[in-house]
Amino acid sequence: MQVTQTKSEGLAREYAVVVTAGELEAKSVEKLEAVRADFQMKGFRKGKAPLPLLKKMFGKSLMGEVVQESVEEALKQHLDETGERPAQQPDVKIVNEQFEDGDDLSIEIKYECIPAMPEVDWSGVAIERRVVEIDDAAVDEALEKLAASAESYEPRDEGAAAEEGDQVLLDFEGSIDGVPFDGGKGEDFPLKLGSGSFIPGFEDQLIGVTSGESRDVTVSFPENYGNAELAGKEAVFACTAKEVRKPVPAPLDDALAQKYGAGSLDELKGQIRERLAAEFAGAARQLLKRRLLDVLDEKLEFELPEGLVEAEAKSVAHQLWHDDHPEDQGHEHPEIEPDDEHRKIASRRVKLALFFDEIGKTEKIEVSEQDMAQAVMEQARNYPGQEREFIEFIRSNQQMLAQIRAPLFEDKVVDAIVAKASVTDTPVSREELQKEIDALDADEKEAEAAAS
Repeated sequence: MQVTQTKSEGLAREYAVVVTAGELEAKSVEKLEAVRADFQMKGFRKGKAPLPLLKKMFGKSLMGEVVQESVEEALKQHLDETGERPAQQPDVKIVNEQFEDGDDLSIEIKYECIPAMPEVDWSGVAIERRVVEIDDAAVDEALEKLAASAESYEPRDEGAAAEEGDQVLLDFEGSIDGVPFDGGKGEDFPLKLGSGSFIPGFEDQLIGVTSGESRDVTVSFPENYGNAELAGKEAVFACTAKEVRKPVPAPLDDALAQKYGAGSLDELKGQIRERLAAEFAGAARQLLKRRLLDVLDEKLEFELPEGLVEAEAKSVAHQLWHDDHPEDQGHEHPEIEPDDEHRKIASRRVKLALFFDEIGKTEKIEVSEQDMAQAVMEQARNYPGQEREFIEFIRSNQQMLAQIRAPLFEDKVVDAIVAKASVTDTPVSREELQKEIDALDADEKEAEAAAS
């Protein structure tokens, strides 16, 4: 095999590769010998058929395999010898596709290399890590929310008007153009006003109703309503409020704790404190990660593979287009050409991804099977009753496995970088942490809006 470099500009590489006729003939003979070993030809013993006859019979089909294998071997041998790492799948082209028996095979290989990563002075990578102390006020606030979610109801005073958040014991019957319809009737239905469980506008019209009062509620079914016979139609519901009840939060006692699986109120408070600590630690970590990415993006300077950036820019443009057009879930739209803002976002993503990949290799970071199993199990909890089916689906889907593995790998790389960087722990309140997160979210939305 003869290799000649024809281009070396920046990260772009082009090579002309020639696989000689002799090499092709040797591969072809090797394959014919493998065929002959088990081939029975009339007039010859098994395995003794003449090679010229076999070549006449199978030569054309075998040559296709020889060419394919030669191309693959040429690429592998070339990359092994040069040590270059293509940023994307190399473009490999057979130049003389119509070559005859006895001709050399000419191959053209084009790709962009993954660039060498710059040395980083980690002492100069300074980031702040926010630390939130969980005080009693935070625990009490969470406890009150639990009590509210476990609320019960008691009747309001006679003649009291229903307020948002109240529960109305309701009889109702709906009709369209004066004709009752199936499924439009209910008795002793406990409707919480403001819950949004009924057709939009229904609950609002019951605000102010009193016990024993009858009232007609006029609403229109949504255009996308599940029952096509009712979709988009106006209906009138004859309603009678049999009782108006006000919410009563559950008392903060051991009984409440036991309802949530704790042995006592103090034990429940301890569990709440641990949960809040984990939540805020997770939020603080996300903030740290985003700050770290900003610092690295500013400090890192190296040439990026243009093809990789362009492919990512197209992906960014496509995703942002769909974000702006949520009603269009398909891909029957004109091709979306990326602009400078899309390429700016793509360049940052490619730069950081290449750098993270290099850190992963240097630090020998791996996502273990145990890491993957735990992550899949956590996602499976979102599908109660279907956990096994979800896990089987994920395990058989390489693309989904890759999507789960990517953030796990990224988190491990972040941990490795944080261990090297200069990190300062800064105590903040819950409100201050949330304010910083909101500010970053606003900046990201502004950047996406500029690219839309």
